[in-house]
Amino acid sequence: MESSRRFKPPWTLVRENSECYIVRDANGVTLAWLFCRDDSQCYSFGASKLTSEEARRIGKAISRIPEFMMPRQGFYPRGDGKRWRPDRPYHVAQDQYIREHWSEIDALCRLNSLPVNATGEVIQTDGVWRVYEFTWQMDAILFWDRFEGRWLRGSEFHYPERPKNLPSLKPLENWPSFNPRDMR
Repeated sequence: MESSRRFKPPWTLVRENSECYIVRDANGVTLAWLFCRDDSQCYSFGASKLTSEEARRIGKAISRIPEFMMPRQGFYPRGDGKRWRPDRPYHVAQDQYIREHWSEIDALCRLNSLPVNATGEVIQTDGVWRVYEFTWQMDAILFWDRFEGRWLRGSEFHYPERPKNLPSLKPLENWPSFNPRDMR
């Protein structure tokens, strides 16, 4: 089955010359040019250019976009249930732990740009679970993984396997470290 995507993954980052990185798709189509200059401190007119390290890091992030947008197996939209909305299809349930550590969780989610939206729905199965909704699958997976939530399909808990190569969240710098696995 042929992909309907215009720019086919994988996207690769190539150092074209000493002043340029290029991001290309699988067909060789150029998606982005990143100009850089390492000797910008010698010239006042080149000071607005990126360094080669900055250009490489930005190019690497651009080349990973298809990886983050790709649906992960086992993490399906909820599909139905109380307060389910098609624009926020991914739901994760969290137990009392989230209420006890809300300030730290909120700070961590803000630092990592994870939009945490409570639906107000409460599920009482093996404790009291509060439901949070997400627009993007990757945001929901990162929240689910970091805080040991329960994935919801319909009104039942679903237990998918943790994906390989899942990116980690940026840690809080000046906050007491905690691990939800130690609290249980």
